Amino acid sequence: MFNVVETFSGIGSQAKALRNIGFNANIVATADWDINAIIAYDLIHHGKQDLTAYNHYSEQQLNEELSKFTLSADGKSAMTEKAKKVLPIHLKKMLLYAIRRSNNLVSITDIKGKDISDNIDLLTYSFPCQDLSVCGFWHGNTSGIDRDANNRSGMLWEVERILEEMFKLGKKMPKFLLMENVSNILSKTHEKNFNEWKGFLSSLGYYNVVYKLNAKDFGIPQKRERVYMLSVLVGNDALKLMELKRYLDEHKLENINEINRLKRREISLREILKINYEENPLYREEANYSQPNDTPSRQRIFEKNDVLYDGVNIKDIIVNTVTTKQDRHPNSGVIVYDSGRSGKAVYRNLTPRECFLLMGFDEEDFQILIENNIDVNKRRKLFTKEKLIKMAGNSIVVDVLEVIFRQIREIEEIL
Repeated sequence: MFNVVETFSGIGSQAKALRNIGFNANIVATADWDINAIIAYDLIHHGKQDLTAYNHYSEQQLNEELSKFTLSADGKSAMTEKAKKVLPIHLKKMLLYAIRRSNNLVSITDIKGKDISDNIDLLTYSFPCQDLSVCGFWHGNTSGIDRDANNRSGMLWEVERILEEMFKLGKKMPKFLLMENVSNILSKTHEKNFNEWKGFLSSLGYYNVVYKLNAKDFGIPQKRERVYMLSVLVGNDALKLMELKRYLDEHKLENINEINRLKRREISLREILKINYEENPLYREEANYSQPNDTPSRQRIFEKNDVLYDGVNIKDIIVNTVTTKQDRHPNSGVIVYDSGRSGKAVYRNLTPRECFLLMGFDEEDFQILIENNIDVNKRRKLFTKEKLIKMAGNSIVVDVLEVIFRQIREIEEIL
């Protein structure tokens, strides 16, 4: 059994990738503080919840249990105790159930080295990218992963703290670490901090290999370049290090032939876009939700972005990066769409379902979220269109992870 801890787990692209390739993996623990992602992860990976065990819980008991955790409603800031208390009772039950069933350690800031088991084979960390991205830079945010910046991308140093605590306690360190983040982490601006991070891992006995990979090369029609760093624990074993370097030299993942050897599938935009509205009324409903109002700004979006479907043909296009928003410029592309509703634009954006598919998830993964999408109040569901797109945009392309995990399996065998 290959034991895994997913920190910054989101909707669980790591767990999905491991399952897709038949890796005999056991997700020992997850860690995420966003209440939407916590519940979505649990539904996608464990199925419908059975909340009968919580029938006897009073609201006060639920409040007491949830008060133990640092939670967030938006993934940006911590919820106050007052905000937790006003959540609907059914949502509190779903949240507590999800935390327990997924063994979610919740906020990375609350995790201690002693909380991580000794027998971990892989620890993954995909810390927030907002303060590293080019977009953040253009908005005057240059703090990046500065140790004392006290920002979201600075959560990297919480991972350092946890690993350091494990090391000082004499715990067995994870065999593999896997980082994912935006490619701007390799820029001159962040070079000093990133080198410091790599140096710290080396001091613990890890050998680091950095990959810059694009989802379009892995069978997914999306231009999404990200940096991945695989750290392999070799310690002072010179023979193990030599074997590892030999393998990595012969199997570089920037080599398209190596990617083709390991990737599972090749899907086209035709398999992603859901334009058969007459056959499936749900697709029509989702398309309507994704059709913006006809405004001058939306007309400019239509003129300046790629047309993925012109009303007759699906274009042979690799879409732009799926971000946390689609009703914006630039976006991943637009679809010509006539709903017959007055005041609406001549196009629609990608639906949340299509965004999930472009991230390598299956329709079944998305559908279980829709089927268990509870009412938070009279006007709003838990998983709004915006939140679903945000969760997809914050995720990692599953198919890229599949290839990396296949490489990890080969490395484990030779070592």
